[in-house]
Amino acid sequence: MKEQGRFEEVRALYKGSDFFKTLVLNSMMSMNKTYFPLTYYIKNNPKFGAFWNVLFDEYSLSKEIMLELTGFKMLQEEDPLSRKSVKIREKIVLPLLSIQQYALMKIQKGEGNKEAYEKLVTRSLFGNINASRNSA
Repeated sequence: MKEQGRFEEVRALYKGSDFFKTLVLNSMMSMNKTYFPLTYYIKNNPKFGAFWNVLFDEYSLSKEIMLELTGFKMLQEEDPLSRKSVKIREKIVLPLLSIQQYALMKIQKGEGNKEAYEKLVTRSLFGNINASRNSA
């Protein structure tokens, strides 16, 4: 719509439709939960690098457009409590994701005790699912 010179129509929809506004705000919350530094190493991977770059570029574009649409300077600007909840969740989730990522890499390389690494993946997954379910 922006490329067609019709961005004001999108702004009017955002201001006039509770459904659309909620969709945008919920999308912002989901985007605020992303953490690209964890997977940054994939950026130059010959097999998956292009896919990672597409995801990151789409995230960046979506963030830019949403901030322009809402007039916010940051994601979830209007909801500091939810923003704080996401930050608290990160303190739980990021270490679990790092453990999971390490174990998956060991399994993929065939290094170490595969059964133990598989248990680490499963246990960290349970923690991440629970943290996601109980977050804002």
